[in-house]
Amino acid sequence: MLNKNAHLHDAVFSKDIAEKPTRDGFGLGTVEAGKKNPNVVVLCADLKESTRAEWFENEFPDRFIEVGVAEQNMATVASGMAAVGKRPFIASYAAFSPGRNYEQIRTTIALNQQPVVVCGMHAGVSVGPDGATHQMLEDIGMMRMLPNMNVIVPGDAEEAKKAVMAAAECEGPSYIRFGRTATPVFTTPDTPFAIGKALELWSSEKPKVAVMSTGALSYEALLAARALATEGVEVSVLHVPSVKPLDEQAVLAAAKKAGRVITIEEHQAAGGFGSAIAEFLSGAYPVPITRLGVQDQFGQSGTPSELLIHYGLSSAAIRSAVHAIVKGT
Repeated sequence: MLNKNAHLHDAVFSKDIAEKPTRDGFGLGTVEAGKKNPNVVVLCADLKESTRAEWFENEFPDRFIEVGVAEQNMATVASGMAAVGKRPFIASYAAFSPGRNYEQIRTTIALNQQPVVVCGMHAGVSVGPDGATHQMLEDIGMMRMLPNMNVIVPGDAEEAKKAVMAAAECEGPSYIRFGRTATPVFTTPDTPFAIGKALELWSSEKPKVAVMSTGALSYEALLAARALATEGVEVSVLHVPSVKPLDEQAVLAAAKKAGRVITIEEHQAAGGFGSAIAEFLSGAYPVPITRLGVQDQFGQSGTPSELLIHYGLSSAAIRSAVHAIVKGT
């Protein structure tokens, strides 16, 4: 059953549920953070409209910096600004930041623990027709390996706004991952969010599997849980927007209660969210784990829904994986 304490949208399973891209949460969140803190600044690499950095520029033109197609410079300029008291957000497609400027993020931001928020837009296969070059599927792994770096993957536009505002107050650096396509807004302004915390979306007295998800695919996990319940298979759904730091207490509790775990992410199955869960549980509480993600492939052109189905990331694929792990196959 839905967790009533999670403050989910009343129309969570309705065809009328609102859909917005998580990148909208970046635009709204930076504006709100900018109102609260005059030291918040936004830097962009010639993609201000599609990243929604333009929304901040419209409110605070003197605190917006267009660096042009120079992602490496953007990271180092932001690090320097952070060193003198500013709270910079840097925005580009995830394929370019952190894809193109990883060394600068590593050395000038993470190593020096500068409070820069790296915002990777258009991540995952749901970028759609842009194809493999723009479908960044390795960024969670790249960024969670960096010491001092928080890694956040919001589930919807509402949560993305909260993640941006929370990251603006962090002492160290953060990476936030955003999508391009519109996805269901299943949380509300009252839904709790905190870096380092997970949220149980679907609860069960005796779950056979703990489904752990991050990003917009948590909605697919909810759809799967509802369908499985009609088939007599109870699961729990733990939404984990904070990949690093991980809510180890919530992950451990869910794993102990169910005894089996399935992870789902719009990312390579290797090195990302599922790997973080597996690494933790291998030492804390070893259980059978199935990791759903892109299996050592690059993306390709297609509609977002076609690609989620093709790469086994849809609610139907989650249902199949639950049945398989329960049967022990």
